Amino acid sequence: MSFSLNAIGVVHPNGHRALNSVTLAAHKGERIAVIGPSGAGKTTLLRVLGAALRPTEGEVEALGTHPWQLPAAALKKLRARIATVHQSPPIAPRLRVVTAVLAGRLGEWSTLRALRSLFHPSDIAGAHEALSRLSMEDRLFDRCDRLSGGQLQRVGIARALYQRPDLLLADEPVSALDPTLADAAIGQLVAQGETTGATLVASLHAVDLALRWFPRIVGMRNAQVMFDLPAAQVTPAMLDALYASEGGIATQRPLPPGAATEAAFHRPDCP
Repeated sequence: MSFSLNAIGVVHPNGHRALNSVTLAAHKGERIAVIGPSGAGKTTLLRVLGAALRPTEGEVEALGTHPWQLPAAALKKLRARIATVHQSPPIAPRLRVVTAVLAGRLGEWSTLRALRSLFHPSDIAGAHEALSRLSMEDRLFDRCDRLSGGQLQRVGIARALYQRPDLLLADEPVSALDPTLADAAIGQLVAQGETTGATLVASLHAVDLALRWFPRIVGMRNAQVMFDLPAAQVTPAMLDALYASEGGIATQRPLPPGAATEAAFHRPDCP
């Protein structure tokens, strides 16, 4: 079992309930897309899975451990086995791209190696390989404040690929990319899971990407799981009900089978 959530609830200090009795589990290597309108609880769910947020209620098991029963050192080691791709990657503006990618393995490195890598990147070849999967290798030594939002998202994805985690979480990881770029980037995350056996859980607002790449779809609304089904069993009526408050289903332009190629990354990012 990769993870198991049992009756998870998250209530913020102001009384807002961000998750309500969520039960969810996944086996090693599964690919799960979490969809739903804004404010449904998708980001909170991923933070709980990543051991970044302690739930108010329920039990969490991740990668064979109970995160909130671990001592601090063991919790740090667990977090090093989990990668999260953020919608807005937390990357310092003055950081070079190579350093931002190599940060994916800071949890495995000694403090001395991490400090040295700031001045003399310790694995340039590894960072180059991860960036090349997203056609970003030509920006290897650029400063991150010279990149567009979409390029920063791809750097964040490259960092997660370089980390080679056991559990890969992605929170709206391609929101700043055009449809072709987004499709190819999701393809790289999927390929990483298939190659390494990592479990992939991605929150996506674009339903067509979720249905295209993920065998299992979890629909969330009002802090609850509304359905957890194979992609083939998710009906238009279910999606209409899920997104009723937003006036329609969020989609990107459809792509033909096989459209996700490395060449697609040579298209410029959307403004």
